Amino acid sequence: MFQRFVNWRTILTTIAIAIVTGTIFYSRYLAEKLAREERIKVETWVEAGKFLINSPADTDTRLVSAIITNNNDIPIIGQAEEGNIIAYINLDSVKVKKDSSYLKQKIKQYKSQHNPIIYTDPLNGKRDFYYYGNSTLLQELRYYPLVQLLIVALFIVVTLYTVSVRNRSVQNQLWAGMAKETAHQLGTPLTSLKGWVEVLKEMPGNEKIAGELSKDTDRLQLVSDRFSKIGSTPNMEEKDLVRQVTQMVDYIKRRAPEKVIFEIYTNNHASIPVKISAPLFDWVIENLLKNALDAIGGKGKISIHITQTEKQALIDVTDTGKGISAANINKLFKPGFTTKKRGWGLGLTLSKRVIEQYHKGQLFVKHSEPGKGTTFRIVLKLPYCSDEHYRH
Repeated sequence: MFQRFVNWRTILTTIAIAIVTGTIFYSRYLAEKLAREERIKVETWVEAGKFLINSPADTDTRLVSAIITNNNDIPIIGQAEEGNIIAYINLDSVKVKKDSSYLKQKIKQYKSQHNPIIYTDPLNGKRDFYYYGNSTLLQELRYYPLVQLLIVALFIVVTLYTVSVRNRSVQNQLWAGMAKETAHQLGTPLTSLKGWVEVLKEMPGNEKIAGELSKDTDRLQLVSDRFSKIGSTPNMEEKDLVRQVTQMVDYIKRRAPEKVIFEIYTNNHASIPVKISAPLFDWVIENLLKNALDAIGGKGKISIHITQTEKQALIDVTDTGKGISAANINKLFKPGFTTKKRGWGLGLTLSKRVIEQYHKGQLFVKHSEPGKGTTFRIVLKLPYCSDEHYRH
């Protein structure tokens, strides 16, 4: 079915290109045909004018006069062999009077468009040169293919943009649907596990085991809640950023290898109020810290710098791991991209979406150098800053 769709799309694209190409060539053919007819019309006008001048007084000149007066669209300038202007028609008479070089400029322009029509006087052999330009209809016909190409190009750009937006929308719905389905699937076994934990608590001698299992089920419940919130409008509450980040670092620290050193720098900020969705924001911090742990391979240092400017709150997560190559930085937040042997490559993609779509902030790689480490930066708007203040 997909193959048929691709084939039909290819066929339709080929037909569209063929139609546009055929129209362009046909427009050029019509333009050339009209140009030939206009030259004949100018030649007729020149002959008619000379006949009118040289004809006897009693000659019927109604047909000749009609030929001359009917030319109201093709500009013509007549110039004698000596260089003086002998006639002109369908030009701006005001400019002719005001600008002495106007006719000369037009002659130069018409020379580039058409070869002049030369009239040789049979009595004295003197030649007159008649230069002419394109009529309005011919100009429009010659520019028509360009206008058509611009319209087609605009149509293609709009179509591609629409398809891109639709694909992103479908992709967003897919991730949100997967997250909600995961949360739903976790719900039933999680409820059962909580029941068994309560049973263990009532049995003597299992207090320690029940306590640890209770922590794990609470953790699973938190993960389930996070996934269920993806795709929905989260509840934004004012929280202390320093406390929120510190709690998550402590949680990861207890589960990290002993050779990993965690350092938190708050830059003398005891508290930084920000509006966040705590479960989703904690998940982002957890994801960045786990990535840092994977990067350092069980031994190294992870530093978290929390600071506040006049407009923003900044969180930098820095590791001393293997770093990221310049080629991979641009791919880092794309769905499915990962340098790990396991994993789906969705962690950073969803983290960026959580920060930028739900928290209206930024998540990006501030700095990375292969063999030395990487720094991820989160930028959040302070609750008392207006949107315009934040942008500047």
